[in-house]
Amino acid sequence: MKAALEAWGSKQNLFHQGFAQETDDGEVVAAAMAKPGIVLRRPVGSDQPFRAHADLPTVESLDCRPRKSKAPGKKTPKAAKTDEKGALQAAHAYERERERRERQRQKEETAAAKARARRHAAVSNAEAALESARREHEATAAKIEKDRAAIEQRAEVEEARWDKMRERLEAALHKAKGVAHFRKAFYS
Repeated sequence: MKAALEAWGSKQNLFHQGFAQETDDGEVVAAAMAKPGIVLRRPVGSDQPFRAHADLPTVESLDCRPRKSKAPGKKTPKAAKTDEKGALQAAHAYERERERRERQRQKEETAAAKARARRHAAVSNAEAALESARREHEATAAKIEKDRAAIEQRAEVEEARWDKMRERLEAALHKAKGVAHFRKAFYS
């Protein structure tokens, strides 16, 4: 159906509107398959074969008698009333269908707008949550870095204190060993 609509150059779905229909007639299918992509025609209401260029129908091909009218181009009052009534009914049906399609289009646009709004809100919420988590992480990392710097400074102070104390105690130990060594040598 899609290929047929494209070949006809139609932007409307003629199948849906009832202006076109699928067929399983073997002769029609064979003619279409013999010339794919070409629109085949035949006179309206006739049984003539489908061709690329169809002849206009003749009265004989339609199996109907020509109408007799009193004057050429003039319709009888009854036919005029019937035509006007049919035209009015067709116009009303067309207007109802147009209004239905407009309501459907508005409904679809409203649904699409709501979906866009929900998507936008979800994106905004996700971006806000990400930014909040990023700020929290940066604050925590900065605090940890500050604590690390303070601990390193305390470690350096402790190392310096230990170095001084160790040197003083080792000197005292060395001095004490030296006196003990001297006494031992002196009293021996």
